[in-house]
Amino acid sequence: MSLNVKVLEISGILDGIRGNELRREVSGLLANGADILLIDMKEVKFIDSSGLGALVSAMQMVRTANAKLFVCSISDQVRMLFELTKMDRIFQTFADKDEFYRQILATQ
Repeated sequence: MSLNVKVLEISGILDGIRGNELRREVSGLLANGADILLIDMKEVKFIDSSGLGALVSAMQMVRTANAKLFVCSISDQVRMLFELTKMDRIFQTFADKDEFYRQILATQ
């Protein structure tokens, strides 16, 4: 069985506006049959509370669709925010896309 893996690359500030875009993108990818979503946050400089809410909302949509969501390439600042808000317990993160492909896709 071949898995449908989609990578979302987001950049800049993840706030309310960008969070709404993220939710729409995730919804569209799930509607098109994505099994695994990877959110690449290499270019994200800052996340506010609305952005965190959008990530949680995306995770809920993915779980409802019986798919999986992973995050990679988070900055030290975003990692600290994830730890402070306990988001690191919700999202499985990877150092970069290569690590994701090695650890997740190799085991599927």
